[in-house]
Parts: sequence; structure tokens; C-alpha cells
Amino acid sequence: MNLLRTILFLLGLAPAVAHAGRLPVLLISIDGLRPDCVLKADEYGLKIPNLRRMVAAGASATGVHGVLPTVTYPSHTTLVTGVSPARHGILANTTFDPANLNYGGWYWYAEDIKVPALWDAAGEAGLTTANVHWPVTVGAKIDWNLPQYWRATTPDDRKLLRALSTPGLLDLLERGLPPYADGGDESLAADQNRAKYAARLLELKRPAFMTVYFASLDHVEHAFGPFSPEANSTLEQIDALVGALGEAAGPGTVVAVVSDHGFVRIGKDVNLLTEFLKAGLITVDDSGKVKAWQAAGWGAGASGAVMLNPEAPAGTKERVTELLARVRKDPANGIARVLDEDETKKLGGFPGAAFVVALQPGFSFGAGVTGPLVTDSSMRGMHGYLPELADMNSTFLIAGPGISAGRSLGGIDMRDIAPTLAAILGVRLAQAEGHNVLADR
Repeated sequence: MNLLRTILFLLGLAPAVAHAGRLPVLLISIDGLRPDCVLKADEYGLKIPNLRRMVAAGASATGVHGVLPTVTYPSHTTLVTGVSPARHGILANTTFDPANLNYGGWYWYAEDIKVPALWDAAGEAGLTTANVHWPVTVGAKIDWNLPQYWRATTPDDRKLLRALSTPGLLDLLERGLPPYADGGDESLAADQNRAKYAARLLELKRPAFMTVYFASLDHVEHAFGPFSPEANSTLEQIDALVGALGEAAGPGTVVAVVSDHGFVRIGKDVNLLTEFLKAGLITVDDSGKVKAWQAAGWGAGASGAVMLNPEAPAGTKERVTELLARVRKDPANGIARVLDEDETKKLGGFPGAAFVVALQPGFSFGAGVTGPLVTDSSMRGMHGYLPELADMNSTFLIAGPGISAGRSLGGIDMRDIAPTLAAILGVRLAQAEGHNVLADR
């Protein structure tokens, strides 16, 4: 089959390149993949031949400077739109919901994206699109769509996912394959399952643009820390999935591998809401659920926004300013910086926030409302730090027809990736804040 695809490509007859001057693109995301995992694989004893082959055969960035906040959903939306979260509208993983009225709902829905994404531009150009598990794709204008979604994480979620996917697609792909993984399953086995579905989708539909998302590395890094034996083993097995998808895509396809953020080891949680409770800025019921608030936090890993209630009494912002200054004064509390509205606006994140609180490496925001301000964390790895921290840099590798071998792109901006892929597809993202890095000389 691969020989046949090669012959078709050389003859100019491959179906995915029917449009003159355009090449098909397969975009694979490995959540939490640090660039040094690939570029310094020998130092960490990592056996990742497929990712390393991409570096040798194509172009790679030494690091991708991320967006605020450096968490999954805002970053993945920047990867396909080329703009910052304040413009595309996906501001964190979860929506701002201080009273938990939305039961911990995430930004699952593509209608919340305020600008065109790569699949929109491709569709308008008459190109077919496909997706397996990419964040913020429920309801996206994707021809063959298996969006990321979960709710109760029970078997009923599979029925919900079937209803949200392209009609008939799961029925088609499940022939000869095990049942599709649950939406909330972030295990390696779930990634391996989704890779089989992605390969089948590539072979059956030959999309011109396809996104695939793998979550298990991030999941393991949170539990055990980056570069732990568990994380390294997981990445090595994801590497095999990248190789399998590259084969399924065929030699005429440009393959790009990206990630959303880096990772650091942690040991402490900062439960900032405990100070808000003491100051009377929030009140809670007997179960600890927030029932009223004047100022509330909106966490994103190791950073978080402080939002003010529009109906809060005069002087609330000043009280919050004093509280944050007092807590930050003690280095043991883990606060690195407190950004005001102007600083936050320059970084393109959290519009409407009165402040953004950024933590020091080693600390993460906890969910505690009562008890100590700083506690031991149940996690061993975290992201969400300000993008200026080098350890938050993410990954960009690209290989395929027309991509120069062994080319280092140096450091790039995350907003550069979407316009770079758009140029390969032969489409344009007019709103993109970045540029085509492959066109640089």
C-alpha cells in the first residue's frame, strides 16, 4: 500500500494533493512534550526513533514560546488559529465558574472560538478535514470529526460522544477495531486506541488536513513528573504511534508534531482561596462550595486570574491588592509575580482579569478553600507558568515534501505554527499574529 501511495504521489495522482500547489498536512499534538525530550534524547536515555527521524529529515524549533496561560486548551486553540487567547476566546481549560454552576465544564465547544481555525480555512478552500480528539472541537466545521468530550466519565459518555461526532463515523471506524476510548480517558492505552482510529480515518478518507491529539504523556508527567521513568516510557510508546500515523498518511503528506507547553517538577500547592475566605472576599457553605463572591480565582495550573464581581462593593480591588502583596511578601508562599491588567493585556491572556498571579517553579495552585495556604501536592509535575519561563517552551517538528532536512528554526512563537501550516495547505489565516517560519531565510 505504501509503495502504491509513493507511485501515485510521484505521478501527481495522490487524491490528497488534487489542488495544485497544496500538500496535505497531518498535525499531531503530544501534550506536555518538552523540546529537549527530542533534541537531547540521548541525555535522557530516550528511545524515540520516529521523532528523532523527523528532526533529521525536516525542520525543528529549539523551543516554542507559548501563550498565557500555558495550559492545554488555550494553547491548542492558538496552534490552529495563530492568535493569542484574548483574541481567540479560549482563556483557560475550564470556564470561569466560581460557584461551580457548570459542574466543572471545560471549553469543549468550537463555537467559543472567535476567529477562523485551520479547519475553517481548509474547508472554505474545498479541502477535506478530519480530527481525532483535538481540544475545543465539539461542533467544529470538520468533515470527519471525533471531538474531545466527556462529562460523567461513565459508559454513557460514549453515547454522548457518538452523538457529537460526525454521523456514522464511529460506526464506520469501529468495524474491526475495539470500542473507541472514553473521552475522559487519558491513559496510554487510550492514546493507542485513538491512534488506531486515526490511522483508519487517514486510510479511508484521505483528508487534506487532519488533527490528532495524544494526552497520556501530560497525564503521566502530572502524576510522576517530567523525565520520570514512567514519563519516558510513555513518550517512547507514543513515538511508535507517531511512526504508525506517518505511515498511514503516506509519503506525500507533511507531518507536524507539536505540543502545548513544557513541564516542571513540583511539590507544593498554593491554596490562595483560603486567604480570600479569611478576608471575606468569598463565602462558602458547609460543604466548602462557594455561595457568594466579591473576588474569585480562575486557576490554570501554576498561574491564575483574579476576577472581580461587577457587583462587589467599592474598595474590593484595593483589598485584593493588599492581600496579594501580603501573601507574595513571604517567598515560602510560592508567588513569583502579580500582573496587573496592563501587563496581562500585553501577554494576550485573561481579558477582564484584575490580576494574574504567577507562581514559582515547584508550586501549583490548589483547590483548597479551608486549611493552610501552602500544602504538599499530590502531583509531581505541572505547567501553566508564565511563558517567559524556558521550561514552559513547547515543541515543533515538521517533515515531508518541500521541507529542508536537518533545518533548525531556532526559537519560534506558538502563533507562528498555524500560518506556517496554512501556507503548506495553500490557504490563508488573515487574522494570524504569527508568520510562516519556513519562509524565513
